Amino acid sequence: MKKEDLRIVFMGTPEFAVETLQALVENGYNVVAIVTQPDKPVGRHGSVLQPSAVKQYALEKGLPVLQPEKMKDPVFVEQLRSYEANLQVVVAFRMLPEVVWAMPQYGTFNVHAALLPQYRGAAPINWAVINGETETGVTTFFLDHDIDTGRIILQKHFPIPDDADVEYVYDGLMHLGATICLETLEKIVEANGYPESIPQEEFRENSNLVPPSPHTTVLPILKPAPKIFKETCEVNWQQTAKHVYDFVRGLSPYPGAWTTLVGPDGKETVLKLYKTTKTTQTASEPGRITADKHHLYISCENSLLQIDELQLAGKKRMNATSFINGMKDIEKYFVR
Repeated sequence: MKKEDLRIVFMGTPEFAVETLQALVENGYNVVAIVTQPDKPVGRHGSVLQPSAVKQYALEKGLPVLQPEKMKDPVFVEQLRSYEANLQVVVAFRMLPEVVWAMPQYGTFNVHAALLPQYRGAAPINWAVINGETETGVTTFFLDHDIDTGRIILQKHFPIPDDADVEYVYDGLMHLGATICLETLEKIVEANGYPESIPQEEFRENSNLVPPSPHTTVLPILKPAPKIFKETCEVNWQQTAKHVYDFVRGLSPYPGAWTTLVGPDGKETVLKLYKTTKTTQTASEPGRITADKHHLYISCENSLLQIDELQLAGKKRMNATSFINGMKDIEKYFVR
């Protein structure tokens, strides 16, 4: 088989997916159509429709774009079938029904921003950083009935530095995702459409986790990556500074970890946190604020956490010095 024999439908929505789509186009793959989310209402009254990043790129390249409201819509399914694709590639898109993922001759593979079977779900990059992982990666796998459970084709690893936030990891995996997609397509071409793939259970069984005895089999606990909502992002100060540190960078810069700042008069304000530094300084009651001229600290369970960049509701993002200079009696405040 030659790569020109592949007729590919690409499915994706955000900027993360554009990098991979661009790699396909620039490397001469025959992308016959694009499937992306419907345009999103934006603006004060929602009167302006904003196309997805994938749609914007597709239109620039003159690629046909499909934007179904429902993936099972018979009209959409027939439109999709009319492109006679023999392979579908999915990056950062929604869950597909079987009538869609099973349509092409060579199946549908997904580029997932994690080392499956770990971090199945909608927000794998955030949760890997929140959980303090030192490594993550990207996986290509064939779609099947359950979300993120299909047979693995390839994996690539990506280190997470201790000071990295989600933006850093996102950018790294976005580029790595394009690379692994191209390598996966090469394997598909070499295998005449049917590359070797491995059940995810084998990845768990062959992990580096050592059983405590020859008579006991222990598989690594699977960590999920569910969708993140506003309430997910609230800081819990009743835990170690390390946990809060990872939580903040795992949500920075978007959607942003937040806490409630309570003033001496009892007035409450939402405070977003974007950058912190771990310390070994002894903590007081969790949530208590201390400060000097240039440094702001909040007590966690075991030590103080230095707050470096933050944002009050209705204000711009600022450093700790600017925040301290704009607040009177800062140590009379606390967070909860």
